[in-house]
Amino acid sequence: MRIAVVGCGAMGLYYGSMLGRAGESMNFLLRSDYDQVRRHGVQVLSRQGDFNFRPRCAREASEIGPVDLVLITLKTTANTVIPQMVAPLIGKETFLLTLQNGLGNEALLASHFGAERVLGGLCFVCLNRTAAGVVQHIDHGRINLGEFERWPEPRTHEIASMFRRSGVPASVVDTLERARWEKLAWNIPFNGLGVAAAAGFGSLRAGRILGELKRSGASTDSLLTNPEWRGVVEALMLEVMAIASARGLPLREDLVCHLIDHTSSMGAYQPSTLLDFELGRELEVEALFVKSLQVAAGLGVATPWLERLVSLLLSIQGSAP
Repeated sequence: MRIAVVGCGAMGLYYGSMLGRAGESMNFLLRSDYDQVRRHGVQVLSRQGDFNFRPRCAREASEIGPVDLVLITLKTTANTVIPQMVAPLIGKETFLLTLQNGLGNEALLASHFGAERVLGGLCFVCLNRTAAGVVQHIDHGRINLGEFERWPEPRTHEIASMFRRSGVPASVVDTLERARWEKLAWNIPFNGLGVAAAAGFGSLRAGRILGELKRSGASTDSLLTNPEWRGVVEALMLEVMAIASARGLPLREDLVCHLIDHTSSMGAYQPSTLLDFELGRELEVEALFVKSLQVAAGLGVATPWLERLVSLLLSIQGSAP
């Protein structure tokens, strides 16, 4: 399979390199890391074993041309440029797999390239890009794959098998939207509260608590070991579960316990939105938080913690609430 990776941050570099090491034909669309990766390849540092992978590199999609699969791992803040970036990669049989967080990503691709081409994946992985062309794989890595507004097709199972052959745990879900809400139940509290704590805002809890988290780096373990903030984490998870249920997509009853146990094993992990905040990048507020709140409002679901969190993140982002 000829594959193009669009969005070579931590996720794109990691999953693309895992597939390439297993023998898939990989083409990386690169910008800031182009020179480093072209000369030295991608260095993956993992407790499962370090390795180096040298992909074919391009600065423009037109240099790659049509492929079988486009793997999209761009931050959702770049969604407005995705159509023109992806268009040169589209052939008659090309399909698209977005591994982006949040809501609306598959619908965007479907509106430009046809729903029949679009799949989505939810990644449960701890990764950081520590330098140009260097990825630190901390823990986990599983991907749940599904079709956009369709039942799984043979190609979905084939892609899952491809990931498993590369050493990435992968499974196929019947309902992609349900899987998205399950991932949001983790993303919303840990990405959102991590930024709130690092910013030193006191809108959600007492300022002294925020200060404690700020000193400890606002990592996932900081949120879970502070009883008051752990309570907010759980409250946000329950609100996300209530939204999903109102959508007709009830999530597993033990999801809160499952996600907290899963997160506890990560140690002092800093989610991607927190890293973006610390580096002064635009935050994925719209796809992760605002759209979730809009769905809740449309369904009449009360989400007081999510409302407060969105208001705070918008003010941090410099937008009007």
